[in-house]
Amino acid sequence: MVTGAAGRVGRAVLDVLARESVPATALVLEDPGDLPADRVVVGDARSPEAAARAMKGADGVIHLAAIPTPLDDPPEVVFGTNTLSTFTVLDAAGRAGVRRAVIASSQAASGLPFAGRELHPVYVPVDHSTPDQAADAYALSKRADELTADMMARRYGMPVVALRYPFIGGTDERLTEYADAVAKDPAIGAGSLWAYLETRDAAEAAWLALGCAADGAVVIHVAAPETLVPEPTADLLRRYHPDTPVRRPVEGRAVPYDLTAAEQVLGFRARHHVVGTR
Repeated sequence: MVTGAAGRVGRAVLDVLARESVPATALVLEDPGDLPADRVVVGDARSPEAAARAMKGADGVIHLAAIPTPLDDPPEVVFGTNTLSTFTVLDAAGRAGVRRAVIASSQAASGLPFAGRELHPVYVPVDHSTPDQAADAYALSKRADELTADMMARRYGMPVVALRYPFIGGTDERLTEYADAVAKDPAIGAGSLWAYLETRDAAEAAWLALGCAADGAVVIHVAAPETLVPEPTADLLRRYHPDTPVRRPVEGRAVPYDLTAAEQVLGFRARHHVVGTR
């Protein structure tokens, strides 16, 4: 069962499930009429009734429904919507005996991308143990979602993988424009450490997370292995995060996130790469 199935990543996930001949149920606020799903349930992911209806027959869940930015809605709406939908969907999954769940967290949980003031990572490469500095409702909602995943895994014995996604877009749409903007002005991407993930890779990561052998609740960073900027990452770090300790050398254009868990736990490595022009 896929929530937010009409969205950018949701549609790509449905394509992957169709490729793998896996029957899919889509939970959406409105049916666009063109989803490649075996069943479409119209309802709000925050509704226990809608979540329970959508969960019938499911043995896995990919939860993507969320407000994706703190910039367009009041903070209480962003936080309330995201956290309630995650709680509701995972609780319904646990009650239905779902074997494994995947949720879309965000690298914004670090607090850096949408902070109202300048923040810097505690150290790089950023990994699952790097302290977060949430300073906005969206970052806080994603941290709460990860805690919810931890509780649900413990309560129901249902493994949950939280994927910390970076900026996501397709090479045929917003990713190319964003890459060019970040390459021309790297300050735009300093809060996100110049990371990105192509839409098809984001969907592939969710599919691999659904079938991985992780137990309990785990948080995994996923991203393309290189940044959007055509210059060495070490130079970018010295310019924009000069006081951040570098615990391990970041070679070439390597993204300053530790992607080891993505490779070792999920077997994931991004295949679609872009770089901005200057």
